[in-house]
Amino acid sequence: MAETGSLRVEVVSPERVLFSGEATQVITRTLDGGEIAFLPGHISFLGALVENHTRIYLTGGAVQDLAVHGGFVEVAPDHVTILSDSAELAADIDIARARAAKQRAEEAMRGEHDATVESALRRAHARLAASGGVNEILGAKH
Repeated sequence: MAETGSLRVEVVSPERVLFSGEATQVITRTLDGGEIAFLPGHISFLGALVENHTRIYLTGGAVQDLAVHGGFVEVAPDHVTILSDSAELAADIDIARARAAKQRAEEAMRGEHDATVESALRRAHARLAASGGVNEILGAKH
């Protein structure tokens, strides 16, 4: 059971449980609702996720950043579960590879726009945002 003022959070992909722990807040992005924050005591919620930079604010004050590539979020007053076909912890993201994927997708977008290329670009953006690579591209400090 979650501590008072906290949520039990799990992020699960088909390969493994990526994260399991206590948090004070989770911010993610839903399909039609934009970014949404979940706090302890949130009403029950089920939503589809898009590619995004998800942030889990841990009870100790740290933030666990993840790139989530679609899936679902299920919320109850004391827990948040993210089920994703593909998700990555920020520490596991290869920034150079994500930048290269972003560049390839942007170049492909100059031609025909299709769902595969658009999805690849959204995945690259999520990876770069979660890993701090976007900040480096913009010249900001992480």
